Formats: sequence, structure tokens, C-alpha cells
Amino acid sequence: MRARLTVLGSGTSMGVPTIGCDCAVCRSTDPRDKRTRPSIMIEYGGRIVLIDTTPDFREQAIRERINKVDAVIYTHTHADHILGIDDLRPLSFHRAGKIPLYARPESAEINGMVELFGARFEPIAVIHGDTEIYGYRFGSAAYLTDHSDIPERSFAQLKDLDILFLDALRHKPHPTHSTVENSLRIVERAKPKRAFFTHICHDLGHEATNADLPPNVRLSYDGMKLDFEI
Repeated sequence: MRARLTVLGSGTSMGVPTIGCDCAVCRSTDPRDKRTRPSIMIEYGGRIVLIDTTPDFREQAIRERINKVDAVIYTHTHADHILGIDDLRPLSFHRAGKIPLYARPESAEINGMVELFGARFEPIAVIHGDTEIYGYRFGSAAYLTDHSDIPERSFAQLKDLDILFLDALRHKPHPTHSTVENSLRIVERAKPKRAFFTHICHDLGHEATNADLPPNVRLSYDGMKLDFEI
């Protein structure tokens, strides 16, 4: 089944521009350097599934003209991934029943694969600092955000991918997020056809960073749309 992935937000927890910063990326006129908090939308078979609802979800939903949501899957419960939950309310006013939300067992009720509207969403364990959270594989795509490491057991779930999203905060090491260099090593091992980096901070200018990446690896950007098989 054909599906479309839309990057709702590609930025880190503070977004870009970052409040109080006057760096070159925060002052950039390139629209791809304007990054809201990280989330994606997946459309298939007339359905819409979100992964995370950020504090910027209202702005993202208006930008993408989202008029319904059929389900939301959460990666983890940090503020930059969940605080847009209240902005789901207007999308629930004209539907029969509540919008189903799914998250890890300590947050809600995911213990394994979730089937939604004919597609399988398979949780993938990743390490975010000292915490295990979830990324997800759905068909030929996988979305891994907020990871500093990927457990060995999770690489088996990253085979034969068309699209792989990875955390790539910056070049400088960070205790809870992957760097560009580390994520490039993951790409070399997983060998997806296409890889996209997300959760990007203001250290990385879009055009300059892309110029240094391999042809099959790009920075994602808000509003990016990708077609794939789910």
C-alpha cells in the first residue's frame, strides 16, 4: 500500500530559531532552517497517523491543513514530544469515538506491534541517554528520533528499508542525542536506500550540512514529503 510521510517538525527541543540566539542559522532566511519540534504524519488508505504531538502541533496542523487524525503513536513522554496533545481536541469534535493514543507500557499500552488500519507499526527500542524509548518501523520506513545509541537487538528491525529517519542533533557529542557522524555510521550499517536526519539544532545549517553528506543522506526539513510502501 502506498503511503506518504510528511515531516511536521525537524528541530530539537528548543526549535530553530532558538529563543535568545543570534547565530547564523537562527538568522537564516532559508525556510529549511526554520525547524519546529520533531514529529511526522503518515497518510495511507485515507487514514492519518501521527508519531508524537509536539508543542508546535497547532502550527504544524494549520500549515499542513490537517482536518482529522485517526491515531497517534508516541515515542516517549518528554515535553517536546507530547505537549501538543491538547491541540488534538478540535480534531475529535466531529468523529465517532475518541482518537486512540499509543505509547510505551509505562505511559500507556504498547508492548509490541500495533496494527492500525491495515498497516503494522513495530516498536524499535533505542537508547535516549540512560532511558530506553521507542522508534517505529512501518512498512519500508522507520522513524528513530531522540537516540544516543541503538541496541544491537534493534538492528535486525532495520533491514531492507527504503527510508530511515535518525536523530542527528549536531557534530559535537551530546549525552542523550546522536551526532551527524554517529548517525552516518548507523546508515552505513543499516544500508537504507534513503536516510534523513531529524531533531536538528541550530549548529547545522541546512544547505551547508547537506553539501557534506553522502547523496543518499539528507537533513529533513519541516514540510518535507516522502512517498513509500507501507
